[in-house]
Amino acid sequence: MQHFIILTVTTLAFLLACGLTYLLSRPGAWLRIIDHPNERSLHSRPTPRTGGLAILVAVATAVSVLVLWYGARIDLIWLVAAALLLAVVSLADDKFNVSVSIRLGVHLLVAGIVVAIGLAPEQLSVPGAVWSWPMWLSTLISLIFVVWLINLYNFMDGMDGFAGGMTLIGFATLGLLGWLHAQWLYAGVAWSIAAAAAGFLVWNLPPARIFMGDTGSSTIGFLAAALALWGDRVDITPLWLSILIFSPFIVDATVTLLRRALRAEPIWQAHRSHYYQRLASAGWGHRRTVLWEYVLMAACALTALAAAHVGPWIQVALAALWIVIYALLMVLVDRFNPFARGSI
Repeated sequence: MQHFIILTVTTLAFLLACGLTYLLSRPGAWLRIIDHPNERSLHSRPTPRTGGLAILVAVATAVSVLVLWYGARIDLIWLVAAALLLAVVSLADDKFNVSVSIRLGVHLLVAGIVVAIGLAPEQLSVPGAVWSWPMWLSTLISLIFVVWLINLYNFMDGMDGFAGGMTLIGFATLGLLGWLHAQWLYAGVAWSIAAAAAGFLVWNLPPARIFMGDTGSSTIGFLAAALALWGDRVDITPLWLSILIFSPFIVDATVTLLRRALRAEPIWQAHRSHYYQRLASAGWGHRRTVLWEYVLMAACALTALAAAHVGPWIQVALAALWIVIYALLMVLVDRFNPFARGSI
């Protein structure tokens, strides 16, 4: 029966997202917000950016079915409410450009909800060690983690098929880890998000007919953070493994932000200095860049699945290996496109 329920909700999420994305991509769509290209854009033609609505409607519908089947859980209801609040504010930002202070205030509010429902980790688990930390530090780290993933997902949603691919691979991996631990509700929620992303990708792969916009990227970033903390709290997967799964986004966005800060550049200003942007603008284009990014995402996901079933010393070796791999990849991109090390 578990198989049937989860297959049903994931199929429903895929079909809804695919159909709604198609409708929102049409010229006569009822809600049409256009992303016009500028000197910092990778796309060259006006493109609607409301695909995130299709993803979120599909996820909300699938999660509603899961709640009806498994019974209402107050923590999950609060999590959905926080995601919907963030989606509404993000949609307003897509349409009207909401001020940074209001957006950040809402980001902190939804992060606070995640902490309030008990998802802040009681201890930090890393390969070979467990550190019990004070609650104030756990709360602070959790707030920063949630707010950062909300924003970095938004930063990284700048290329056809990119954020959708990370969502599909990342949440599919979290769902599989939940399934292996017999956490059916967790698996169903994660796979519903992955299935909705797959439906969106039908129309978002290069050349994209529609983008997910802030409505989708910010809310999916929030859900990635929430499920990472949820998985850690119920012993599905330690937080560091979830970070590894989403590391293609986390590493690029974090390193780029730090480099811009060290150069005293305005870190919230739009730019084209992310590693994926530099590859795409240096001649690789959308399709080649996103395909290689998919390879990187899949490799991280497979490593995380393997690391969940090996001893601590092998986990240490795998973590060290990925640190080396990312360092080499960044050096290679710098050499391949040295001009783009700074803002473009």
